[in-house]
Amino acid sequence: MKANILENVQARAVFTYNAAADFYDTSPLSFWDYFGRRTIELASLRIGSRVLDVCCGTGASALPAAEAVGPMGNVIGVDLAKELLELARTKATQRNLANIEFKVGDMLSMRFPVASFDAVLCVFGIFFVPDMATAVSELWSRIRPGGKLAVTTWGPNLFEPANDAFWCSIKDVRPDLYKGFNPWDRIDDQASLRKIFNEAGVASPKIAAENRLHPIKSAEDWWTIVLGSGFRGTIEQLNLADQQKVKEANLAFIRDEKISAVETNVFYALATKPQTANFK
Repeated sequence: MKANILENVQARAVFTYNAAADFYDTSPLSFWDYFGRRTIELASLRIGSRVLDVCCGTGASALPAAEAVGPMGNVIGVDLAKELLELARTKATQRNLANIEFKVGDMLSMRFPVASFDAVLCVFGIFFVPDMATAVSELWSRIRPGGKLAVTTWGPNLFEPANDAFWCSIKDVRPDLYKGFNPWDRIDDQASLRKIFNEAGVASPKIAAENRLHPIKSAEDWWTIVLGSGFRGTIEQLNLADQQKVKEANLAFIRDEKISAVETNVFYALATKPQTANFK
């Protein structure tokens, strides 16, 4: 069963995040933009750089990357979720960014030449492929000597304590869907992240942890997060009556337990390609 889930995880991610697009950029989900900008800050992109952002979503990291590299630089954002890319294009237009473009694509079947980017980014996306080491190797191959790879992934206890309450509410109505889509749990500690980089032939990445609490101003805020995140794919598989039961259970939990924040812990991995590196 687990193997089948991993094989289908990309298709499920496309379904999930296309469905989540209507809530993805709402204020209760401001963590997307926060961590996207933090990734760009840590990557220290140079003016004039050529940047590839895979699993770019609505541009949380791609847009600040375009701002960082300036008009002489260029950013290409790639994602499989067309609905998210439409939102990204709209935001780029609103910000008058002419140095960025967005394409539908898969990180494992990219047609970009090797060693053609000064930096490659992947924020909250590496866990959507069955073989993460192969994915990191693919990304690494697109980087020029002296260039950078930045991978950001979720840390432990994502969205707790509300996460556990959500899955318990799912188990009550559809036990078969219980924790059926949470691929980020495959890589939620520094050791597993470092192992993937090493298996990909990327030695000694710098890994930094950021433990952060994301504010929940109301029970409805939590439900908005559910609808604008990876939980959405599970919600879409429920009938309307069960959706309402799950919603009521989640709202009641937040109110009864007086939850005012959820955990959004992350790991940032950054590697620089040696100047003498080959293009692999």
